[in-house]
Amino acid sequence: MNYIETLNWIHSHKANGRRPSLERMQYLLALLDNPQDKFPAIHVVGTNGKGSTTSFLQHILTASGYKTGTFTSPFITRFNERIAIDSIEIPDQDLVKTVQAIKPIVNSAEFQDKVGKVTEFELVTALMFYYFAVINPVDIAVIEAGIGGTYDSTNVFTAKAVICPSISIDHQETLGNSLAEIAQHKAGVLKTNVPFIFGKMAEPVRRVFYQKAEETMSSIYELGKDFSFIENGRAFDMIYHQTIIPDIQLKMLGKHQKTNASLAAMTALILQKQLPAITPITIKSGLEETVWAGRCELIKPNLMLDGAHNEDSIAKLVDLLKNDFTQQKIHILFAGLNRKPLTQMLEELSAYDLTVTTFDFYQAQALSDYPEQYPKVADYKDWLSMVDDNPEDLFVVTGSLYFISDVRNHLLNH
Repeated sequence: MNYIETLNWIHSHKANGRRPSLERMQYLLALLDNPQDKFPAIHVVGTNGKGSTTSFLQHILTASGYKTGTFTSPFITRFNERIAIDSIEIPDQDLVKTVQAIKPIVNSAEFQDKVGKVTEFELVTALMFYYFAVINPVDIAVIEAGIGGTYDSTNVFTAKAVICPSISIDHQETLGNSLAEIAQHKAGVLKTNVPFIFGKMAEPVRRVFYQKAEETMSSIYELGKDFSFIENGRAFDMIYHQTIIPDIQLKMLGKHQKTNASLAAMTALILQKQLPAITPITIKSGLEETVWAGRCELIKPNLMLDGAHNEDSIAKLVDLLKNDFTQQKIHILFAGLNRKPLTQMLEELSAYDLTVTTFDFYQAQALSDYPEQYPKVADYKDWLSMVDDNPEDLFVVTGSLYFISDVRNHLLNH
């Protein structure tokens, strides 16, 4: 198999849909000699902020000298970035090698007769565990859950810590319609005595989290209660008891990224006993080095890409624009998926010069289905042509991460 054939084989499993269950994962991993148990890992769950928090923690661990794997989704530029070590995506030949080890098992009649065909996410999750355990062993990994937690394909290992940056309404068809229901799914990854680090939550979520932590005898570290941060202009200080990490200056924009960075810093402090090379200095340097594609990313001085794909992340984008870009005229281009509450999301952005578009993705909202009051552009490249002609204005591309991926790749290639 070459690289393209390997990718095509992985993506061919998309047709198997989403079927929440851990049976296939556990059976497959058992046949692979349980690679998920061969390295320590952190589990990151939640609605928004998972990818950024994963990246912050990886940069801290890498800065501390530990070979650190990450598992994230979706990818923004290339599929390989989903499985990475120290910010370097899995090489093409390693992906081929990893697939060749697993393909005969999942393709076998015996396997499929017993548990059926694996989903694409199950397959990629298994590839990640095998790669980090066997092909290119890591010291530690930071693993981002997919949808939910309890039945998520990643919920097959006992984490050294669980982090939850936020809970908001999303993926209701799988997780339920209330914050408490969604929180139950997310907290479902918590195992006995595993520390639980989370951001500021609505009261129904806090109740679920505290109840789950009591059941599992897990210690809790709640932002704003057990640890905190104080803003100092663009910088901030992270505080935990007598430990103060001062004047942290992130490359990533927005108060929500200071929240995510603080969660990563708190987790790193908890890990110090097991990973003694972690220090306040490596925490600070790791946080300050972190970038995360497509999240409040200034790809040009006046062009920002932000995958704000639900109401909560749109609210955080608006908060950033109100606080950090008050002097500029702001133009926004939005494209979302038809399963999202697009009317409410667009209303949040309607104070700005807002244009809607569509893109080539099977769930993308058709241009004709957007509310009539918003200007439409058929090709996002036409809208982008205004950026260089108006250097004093700020142009923001937002919506689905799949859309952000399309735009980012176009900009990098041109």
